[in-house]
Amino acid sequence: TTRLVLDCMGNASPISRQQRYGRKPDGVCAVVGSCAGGFNKETNLLGDIIYTNTEITDKGENGKLQYFWEAFPVGIGRGDNVPGTSDVKTTYMFTYMDAEEGRPSLASLMEDYWDLLPKYQPSISDPETDLDVKRVLFAYFPTYRDSPLKPQWSRLLAVGDASGIQSPLSFGGFGALTRHLGRISGAIDEALENDLLHKNDLGEINAYTPNLSAAWMFQKAMSVRMGQDVDPKFVNRLLATNFDVMNGMGQTTMMPFLQDVVRIDGLVGSLARSFVADPTFMPQIVTHVGIPTLVEWLGHVGMIAVYNMLHSCSPVIKPFVNKLDDPKERFLWKRRMEAWKFGSGNDYVFDE
Repeated sequence: TTRLVLDCMGNASPISRQQRYGRKPDGVCAVVGSCAGGFNKETNLLGDIIYTNTEITDKGENGKLQYFWEAFPVGIGRGDNVPGTSDVKTTYMFTYMDAEEGRPSLASLMEDYWDLLPKYQPSISDPETDLDVKRVLFAYFPTYRDSPLKPQWSRLLAVGDASGIQSPLSFGGFGALTRHLGRISGAIDEALENDLLHKNDLGEINAYTPNLSAAWMFQKAMSVRMGQDVDPKFVNRLLATNFDVMNGMGQTTMMPFLQDVVRIDGLVGSLARSFVADPTFMPQIVTHVGIPTLVEWLGHVGMIAVYNMLHSCSPVIKPFVNKLDDPKERFLWKRRMEAWKFGSGNDYVFDE
Protein backbone atom coordinates (compact mmCIF):
# COMPACT_ATOMS: atom_id res chain seq x y z
CA THR A 1 0.00 0.00 0.00
CA THR A 2 0.99 3.64 -0.42
CA ARG A 3 -0.21 6.97 0.89
CA LEU A 4 0.01 8.94 -2.37
CA VAL A 5 0.23 7.94 -6.03
CA LEU A 6 1.96 10.34 -8.45
CA ASP A 7 0.83 9.99 -12.05
CA CYS A 8 3.92 10.73 -14.15
CA MET A 9 2.83 8.78 -17.24
CA GLY A 10 2.59 11.72 -19.63
CA ASN A 11 -0.27 12.80 -21.86
CA ALA A 12 -1.05 9.14 -22.63
CA SER A 13 -1.62 8.37 -18.95
CA PRO A 14 -4.49 5.88 -18.60
CA ILE A 15 -5.46 7.58 -15.33
CA SER A 16 -5.76 11.01 -16.95
CA ARG A 17 -7.60 9.46 -19.89
CA GLN A 18 -10.07 7.88 -17.51
CA GLN A 19 -10.68 11.21 -15.81
CA ARG A 20 -11.12 12.97 -19.16
CA TYR A 21 -13.14 10.07 -20.59
CA GLY A 22 -15.15 11.05 -23.67
CA ARG A 23 -13.56 14.49 -24.00
CA LYS A 24 -11.96 15.49 -27.27
CA PRO A 25 -8.65 17.39 -26.91
CA ASP A 26 -9.07 21.13 -27.37
CA GLY A 27 -5.87 21.34 -29.38
CA VAL A 28 -3.17 19.20 -30.92
CA CYS A 29 0.42 19.84 -31.86
CA ALA A 30 1.69 17.41 -34.50
CA VAL A 31 5.48 17.06 -34.73
CA VAL A 32 7.63 15.20 -37.24
CA GLY A 33 11.39 15.32 -37.63
CA SER A 34 14.71 13.56 -37.64
CA CYS A 35 18.24 13.58 -36.30
CA ALA A 36 20.68 13.24 -39.17
CA GLY A 37 24.22 13.91 -40.30
CA GLY A 38 25.22 15.46 -43.62
CA PHE A 39 24.46 19.13 -43.01
CA ASN A 40 27.02 21.84 -43.66
CA LYS A 41 29.33 22.03 -40.63
CA GLU A 42 30.15 25.70 -41.10
CA THR A 43 26.50 26.76 -40.91
CA ASN A 44 25.54 24.24 -38.20
CA LEU A 45 26.16 26.77 -35.44
CA LEU A 46 22.84 27.90 -33.99
CA GLY A 47 19.35 26.54 -33.47
CA ASP A 48 15.87 27.82 -34.27
CA ILE A 49 13.03 27.81 -31.77
CA ILE A 50 10.22 28.83 -34.10
CA TYR A 51 10.79 29.52 -37.79
CA THR A 52 8.48 29.80 -40.78
CA ASN A 53 9.41 29.99 -44.45
CA THR A 54 6.11 29.05 -46.11
CA GLU A 55 2.59 30.37 -46.11
CA ILE A 56 -0.39 28.41 -44.80
CA THR A 57 -0.57 25.07 -46.61
CA ASP A 58 -3.91 23.92 -48.00
CA LYS A 59 -4.23 20.16 -47.44
CA GLY A 60 -7.60 19.98 -49.17
CA GLU A 61 -10.07 17.84 -47.25
CA ASN A 62 -7.56 17.68 -44.37
CA GLY A 63 -7.81 21.42 -43.76
CA LYS A 64 -5.20 24.19 -43.74
CA LEU A 65 -1.99 24.13 -41.71
CA GLN A 66 0.82 26.54 -40.93
CA TYR A 67 4.12 24.71 -40.71
CA PHE A 68 6.80 25.78 -38.23
CA TRP A 69 10.38 24.60 -37.91
CA GLU A 70 12.94 24.24 -35.16
CA ALA A 71 16.48 22.91 -35.29
CA PHE A 72 19.33 22.16 -32.92
CA PRO A 73 22.98 21.30 -33.67
CA VAL A 74 23.98 17.95 -32.14
CA GLY A 75 27.31 17.13 -30.50
CA ILE A 76 28.54 20.69 -30.04
CA GLY A 77 30.07 21.39 -26.64
CA ARG A 78 31.05 17.79 -25.93
CA GLY A 79 34.77 17.15 -25.66
CA ASP A 80 36.57 19.17 -28.31
CA ASN A 81 33.50 19.64 -30.52
CA VAL A 82 33.33 23.40 -30.92
CA PRO A 83 30.68 25.05 -33.15
CA GLY A 84 31.44 24.35 -36.78
CA THR A 85 32.79 20.82 -36.28
CA SER A 86 29.55 18.80 -36.31
CA ASP A 87 27.41 17.97 -39.35
CA VAL A 88 24.66 16.39 -37.20
CA LYS A 89 21.46 18.28 -36.60
CA THR A 90 17.98 17.60 -35.21
CA THR A 91 15.20 19.26 -37.21
CA TYR A 92 11.50 19.31 -36.43
CA MET A 93 8.50 20.46 -38.42
CA PHE A 94 5.38 21.06 -36.34
CA THR A 95 1.91 22.49 -36.70
CA TYR A 96 -1.07 23.38 -34.51
CA MET A 97 -4.53 22.07 -35.25
CA ASP A 98 -7.81 21.08 -33.66
CA ALA A 99 -8.78 17.46 -33.09
CA GLU A 100 -11.48 17.37 -35.76
CA GLU A 101 -11.91 14.20 -37.79
CA GLY A 102 -10.25 14.43 -41.18
CA ARG A 103 -7.04 16.08 -40.05
CA PRO A 104 -3.91 14.76 -41.84
CA SER A 105 -2.03 11.72 -40.61
CA LEU A 106 1.51 11.86 -39.28
CA ALA A 107 2.59 9.95 -42.40
CA SER A 108 1.22 12.77 -44.56
CA LEU A 109 3.03 15.39 -42.47
CA MET A 110 6.23 13.36 -42.68
CA GLU A 111 6.04 13.43 -46.48
CA ASP A 112 5.74 17.22 -46.35
CA TYR A 113 8.69 17.34 -43.96
CA TRP A 114 11.02 15.53 -46.36
CA ASP A 115 9.78 17.63 -49.31
CA LEU A 116 10.25 20.95 -47.49
CA LEU A 117 13.44 20.18 -45.54
CA PRO A 118 15.85 21.29 -48.34
CA LYS A 119 14.09 24.67 -48.45
CA TYR A 120 14.60 25.06 -44.70
CA GLN A 121 18.16 23.64 -44.76
CA PRO A 122 19.61 24.67 -48.15
CA SER A 123 22.94 22.91 -47.49
CA ILE A 124 21.17 19.73 -48.66
CA SER A 125 19.21 19.14 -51.86
CA ASP A 126 17.94 15.57 -51.48
CA PRO A 127 17.42 14.18 -47.96
CA GLU A 128 17.44 10.61 -49.24
CA THR A 129 20.96 10.84 -50.64
CA ASP A 130 22.50 13.73 -48.68
CA LEU A 131 21.61 12.75 -45.13
CA ASP A 132 22.73 9.98 -42.80
CA VAL A 133 19.48 9.60 -40.86
CA LYS A 134 20.09 8.39 -37.31
CA ARG A 135 16.51 8.43 -36.08
CA VAL A 136 13.07 9.68 -37.10
CA LEU A 137 10.65 11.34 -34.70
CA PHE A 138 6.89 11.81 -34.89
CA ALA A 139 4.16 12.45 -32.34
CA TYR A 140 0.82 14.05 -31.55
CA PHE A 141 0.62 16.15 -28.39
CA PRO A 142 -2.98 16.66 -27.24
CA THR A 143 -3.88 19.45 -24.80
CA TYR A 144 -6.97 20.46 -22.86
CA ARG A 145 -8.12 23.89 -21.79
CA ASP A 146 -9.01 22.75 -18.24
CA SER A 147 -5.39 22.35 -17.21
CA PRO A 148 -3.62 21.69 -14.88
CA LEU A 149 -5.84 18.70 -14.14
CA LYS A 150 -7.27 18.72 -10.63
CA PRO A 151 -7.47 15.22 -9.09
CA GLN A 152 -10.82 13.47 -9.21
CA TRP A 153 -9.77 10.96 -6.55
CA SER A 154 -8.03 11.34 -3.21
CA ARG A 155 -4.43 10.16 -2.76
CA LEU A 156 -3.72 10.62 -6.48
CA LEU A 157 -1.96 13.56 -8.13
CA ALA A 158 -1.03 14.02 -11.79
CA VAL A 159 2.25 15.83 -12.49
CA GLY A 160 3.99 16.91 -15.69
CA ASP A 161 2.26 16.19 -18.99
CA ALA A 162 -0.26 13.95 -17.25
CA SER A 163 -1.63 17.05 -15.51
CA GLY A 164 -1.59 19.16 -18.68
CA ILE A 165 0.78 21.70 -17.13
CA GLN A 166 2.73 22.09 -20.36
CA SER A 167 2.26 25.19 -22.49
CA PRO A 168 -0.18 24.78 -25.40
CA LEU A 169 2.26 26.88 -27.40
CA SER A 170 5.55 25.00 -27.00
CA PHE A 171 4.26 21.71 -25.57
CA GLY A 172 7.47 21.65 -23.55
CA GLY A 173 6.33 19.24 -20.87
CA PHE A 174 9.78 18.56 -19.49
CA GLY A 175 10.59 22.25 -19.31
CA ALA A 176 7.27 22.97 -17.61
CA LEU A 177 7.88 20.24 -15.05
CA THR A 178 11.38 21.50 -14.19
CA ARG A 179 10.02 25.03 -13.84
CA HIS A 180 7.43 23.83 -11.31
CA LEU A 181 9.58 21.11 -9.72
CA GLY A 182 10.50 23.02 -6.56
CA ARG A 183 6.92 24.18 -6.03
CA ILE A 184 5.37 20.75 -6.60
CA SER A 185 7.93 18.76 -4.60
CA GLY A 186 7.64 21.16 -1.66
CA ALA A 187 3.85 21.02 -1.74
CA ILE A 188 3.83 17.21 -1.92
CA ASP A 189 6.23 16.98 1.01
CA GLU A 190 4.00 19.25 3.09
CA ALA A 191 0.86 17.33 2.08
CA LEU A 192 2.42 14.02 3.17
CA GLU A 193 3.76 15.48 6.39
CA ASN A 194 0.33 16.75 7.42
CA ASP A 195 -1.73 13.95 5.83
CA LEU A 196 -3.51 16.41 3.53
CA LEU A 197 -4.20 13.87 0.80
CA HIS A 198 -7.86 14.49 0.09
CA LYS A 199 -8.57 15.42 -3.53
CA ASN A 200 -9.57 18.94 -2.50
CA ASP A 201 -6.23 19.50 -0.77
CA LEU A 202 -4.19 17.99 -3.61
CA GLY A 203 -6.20 20.06 -6.07
CA GLU A 204 -4.57 23.19 -4.65
CA ILE A 205 -1.23 21.93 -5.97
CA ASN A 206 -2.63 21.87 -9.52
CA ALA A 207 -4.36 25.22 -9.13
CA TYR A 208 -5.63 27.52 -11.89
CA THR A 209 -2.84 29.56 -13.46
CA PRO A 210 -4.20 32.34 -15.70
CA ASN A 211 -1.02 32.80 -17.72
CA LEU A 212 -1.15 29.14 -18.80
CA SER A 213 -4.80 29.55 -19.80
CA ALA A 214 -4.00 32.79 -21.65
CA ALA A 215 -1.40 30.96 -23.76
CA TRP A 216 -4.27 29.17 -25.49
CA MET A 217 -4.93 32.35 -27.47
CA PHE A 218 -1.52 32.13 -29.12
CA GLN A 219 -2.10 28.57 -30.25
CA LYS A 220 -5.57 29.48 -31.50
CA ALA A 221 -4.14 32.35 -33.53
CA MET A 222 -1.56 30.11 -35.21
CA SER A 223 -3.98 27.35 -36.24
CA VAL A 224 -6.76 27.26 -38.82
CA ARG A 225 -10.15 25.70 -38.14
CA MET A 226 -11.55 23.16 -40.60
CA GLY A 227 -13.28 25.03 -43.42
CA GLN A 228 -12.01 28.43 -42.26
CA ASP A 229 -11.13 30.95 -44.95
CA VAL A 230 -7.91 32.74 -44.06
CA ASP A 231 -5.23 34.83 -45.75
CA PRO A 232 -2.29 32.46 -46.44
CA LYS A 233 0.07 35.12 -45.03
CA PHE A 234 -1.92 35.56 -41.78
CA VAL A 235 0.31 33.60 -39.37
CA ASN A 236 3.57 34.93 -40.83
CA ARG A 237 2.27 38.49 -40.55
CA LEU A 238 1.19 37.86 -36.96
CA LEU A 239 4.56 36.41 -35.95
CA ALA A 240 6.60 39.04 -37.80
CA THR A 241 4.74 41.90 -36.11
CA ASN A 242 4.83 40.45 -32.60
CA PHE A 243 8.43 39.24 -32.63
CA ASP A 244 9.61 42.54 -34.08
CA VAL A 245 7.80 44.38 -31.27
CA MET A 246 9.10 42.05 -28.54
CA ASN A 247 12.63 42.29 -29.89
CA GLY A 248 12.38 46.07 -29.68
CA MET A 249 11.17 45.83 -26.08
CA GLY A 250 14.30 43.93 -25.11
CA GLN A 251 15.30 40.70 -23.41
CA THR A 252 13.01 41.22 -20.40
CA THR A 253 10.05 40.74 -22.75
CA MET A 254 11.46 38.27 -25.26
CA MET A 255 13.15 35.74 -22.97
CA PRO A 256 10.20 34.98 -20.65
CA PHE A 257 7.92 34.48 -23.67
CA LEU A 258 10.37 32.10 -25.36
CA GLN A 259 10.58 30.13 -22.10
CA ASP A 260 6.79 29.78 -21.77
CA VAL A 261 6.35 32.41 -19.07
CA VAL A 262 3.58 34.92 -19.80
CA ARG A 263 3.85 38.09 -17.73
CA ILE A 264 1.42 41.00 -17.61
CA ASP A 265 4.07 43.65 -18.32
CA GLY A 266 5.41 41.99 -21.44
CA LEU A 267 1.97 40.90 -22.65
CA VAL A 268 0.22 44.26 -22.37
CA GLY A 269 3.24 46.16 -23.66
CA SER A 270 3.68 43.97 -26.72
CA LEU A 271 -0.04 44.02 -27.54
CA ALA A 272 -0.21 47.80 -27.36
CA ARG A 273 2.86 48.23 -29.55
CA SER A 274 1.63 45.61 -32.03
CA PHE A 275 -1.60 47.56 -32.42
CA VAL A 276 0.37 50.74 -33.12
CA ALA A 277 2.70 48.93 -35.53
CA ASP A 278 -0.10 47.28 -37.57
CA PRO A 279 -3.54 48.67 -36.59
CA THR A 280 -5.34 47.33 -39.66
CA PHE A 281 -4.38 43.77 -38.71
CA MET A 282 -6.34 43.73 -35.45
CA PRO A 283 -9.78 43.15 -37.05
CA GLN A 284 -8.36 40.14 -38.91
CA ILE A 285 -7.05 38.66 -35.66
CA VAL A 286 -10.42 39.08 -33.95
CA THR A 287 -12.19 37.47 -36.91
CA HIS A 288 -9.68 34.61 -37.00
CA VAL A 289 -9.87 33.60 -33.34
CA GLY A 290 -13.55 34.48 -32.82
CA ILE A 291 -15.30 36.75 -30.31
CA PRO A 292 -15.99 34.01 -27.68
CA THR A 293 -12.31 33.01 -27.60
CA LEU A 294 -11.22 36.64 -27.37
CA VAL A 295 -13.60 37.37 -24.50
CA GLU A 296 -12.42 34.29 -22.60
CA TRP A 297 -8.80 35.27 -23.20
CA LEU A 298 -9.36 38.81 -21.92
CA GLY A 299 -10.74 37.26 -18.73
CA HIS A 300 -7.52 35.29 -18.24
CA VAL A 301 -5.42 38.39 -18.96
CA GLY A 302 -7.40 40.25 -16.32
CA MET A 303 -6.70 37.45 -13.85
CA ILE A 304 -2.97 37.64 -14.62
CA ALA A 305 -3.13 41.28 -13.52
CA VAL A 306 -5.06 40.29 -10.38
CA TYR A 307 -2.58 37.51 -9.55
CA ASN A 308 0.30 39.93 -10.14
CA MET A 309 -1.23 42.34 -7.61
CA LEU A 310 -1.90 39.56 -5.10
CA HIS A 311 1.66 38.29 -5.46
CA SER A 312 2.94 41.73 -4.52
CA CYS A 313 1.08 41.29 -1.21
CA SER A 314 2.70 37.91 -0.49
CA PRO A 315 5.69 39.29 1.47
CA VAL A 316 3.23 40.93 3.87
CA ILE A 317 1.01 37.86 4.17
CA LYS A 318 3.73 35.20 4.41
CA PRO A 319 4.82 35.84 8.05
CA PHE A 320 1.21 35.48 9.22
CA VAL A 321 0.74 32.31 7.16
CA ASN A 322 3.84 30.72 8.68
CA LYS A 323 2.43 31.34 12.16
CA LEU A 324 -0.93 29.66 11.50
CA ASP A 325 -1.56 26.82 13.96
CA ASP A 326 -3.83 24.83 11.66
CA PRO A 327 -1.57 22.89 9.23
CA LYS A 328 -4.36 22.65 6.67
CA GLU A 329 -4.95 26.41 6.61
CA ARG A 330 -1.20 26.99 6.40
CA PHE A 331 -0.96 24.51 3.51
CA LEU A 332 -3.84 26.13 1.60
CA TRP A 333 -2.48 29.66 1.99
CA LYS A 334 0.98 28.59 0.81
CA ARG A 335 -0.56 27.02 -2.28
CA ARG A 336 -2.53 30.21 -2.96
CA MET A 337 0.61 32.34 -2.78
CA GLU A 338 2.40 29.93 -5.12
CA ALA A 339 -0.51 30.12 -7.56
CA TRP A 340 -0.30 33.92 -7.52
CA LYS A 341 3.44 33.78 -8.16
CA PHE A 342 3.45 31.20 -10.95
CA GLY A 343 0.12 32.28 -12.42
CA SER A 344 1.44 35.81 -12.96
CA GLY A 345 4.87 34.76 -14.23
CA ASN A 346 6.68 36.19 -11.23
CA ASP A 347 8.59 32.93 -10.83
CA TYR A 348 10.75 33.95 -13.80
CA VAL A 349 14.26 34.93 -12.74
CA PHE A 350 15.93 37.55 -14.93
CA ASP A 351 19.67 37.45 -15.52
CA GLU A 352 21.48 40.30 -13.84
